Amino acid sequence: MAQKQKKALIFGISGQDGTFLSKFLLTKDYEIHGTTRNLKKHTLQNLHLIKIFNNVKIHTIDPTKLDIVKNIIKELKPDEIYNLSGQSSVSKSFLTPQDTFYSIAKVSLNILESIKSLNFKCRFYNASSSECFGDTGDVSSNEKTNFNPCSPYGVAKSSAFWLTKNYRDAYDLFACSGILFNHESPLRPKKFVTKKIVRTAVKIYFGEKTKLVLGDLSIKRDWGWAPDYVEAMWLILQNDNPEDFVISTGKLSSLEYFVEHVFIYLNLNWKENTCVDKKYFRPFELKSSYGDSQKAKSILGWEAKNKITDVIRNMVDFEIKNYQDRSNNFA
Repeated sequence: MAQKQKKALIFGISGQDGTFLSKFLLTKDYEIHGTTRNLKKHTLQNLHLIKIFNNVKIHTIDPTKLDIVKNIIKELKPDEIYNLSGQSSVSKSFLTPQDTFYSIAKVSLNILESIKSLNFKCRFYNASSSECFGDTGDVSSNEKTNFNPCSPYGVAKSSAFWLTKNYRDAYDLFACSGILFNHESPLRPKKFVTKKIVRTAVKIYFGEKTKLVLGDLSIKRDWGWAPDYVEAMWLILQNDNPEDFVISTGKLSSLEYFVEHVFIYLNLNWKENTCVDKKYFRPFELKSSYGDSQKAKSILGWEAKNKITDVIRNMVDFEIKNYQDRSNNFA
């Protein structure tokens, strides 16, 4: 007999990770359903950009409402649920802490409570974050590292992590968290610093008289490639047992390094085109954060395929093409 087609429900399908996860699951022949709060085309532009919009089914819901979340799970009966929704900017979380916490922790709780109350057998993935660990200096973080979040975003993600673990332990749910470190792509919104750096550098490359203005260049992060990381999400739910995993490259690079190599790739001098403004410093900035993914490698067989230089090259190449296409359209 032919194997039954699996069905996935992705909360927050329109973001970077939701889009790449959808594309990946399509290669595995999944039936894909995704939620968004707004069906306006600009909120779904990522799905259009990589040409998979017509291959997924979109549902407009408010995931902060328990009854609505419960109803869609009851209706669709998905095999796998991925929660990628919520406010995703660390810096914005200092400006909107209530909305950030509600959109992350409350939605996670709604999904978990719905699965429990429906007595529904499915596998649940919670998108956790390296921001849960806080500043660990030059020491890598793994699954045994204590949480010490330093932003409202990190606090919200920590709460969602512990809720997921609590429901797994208390109600025997197949519920897991992937603690993902920074992962980038051309689909990053412009509010993210990597997108800002690449987009501004490409404008300078094409002769626009502009300057790249940034905050603290000394911060260090573990930067990976988003398509690599969504594969890890899927592998976490294919594991025999529900467990939590750190997903990272294990390599630490400064923001200055990222900036410098973007400009090197474009044959430009970064120091001549960049300046620092303290208004871009956060109230509390993590100086250093990188992960240890040995558990994911040994149990899931996962490791990052792309290094930071690959991430930079891919993002710059995309932005150059995008700039040229835009220019041609207005020529």
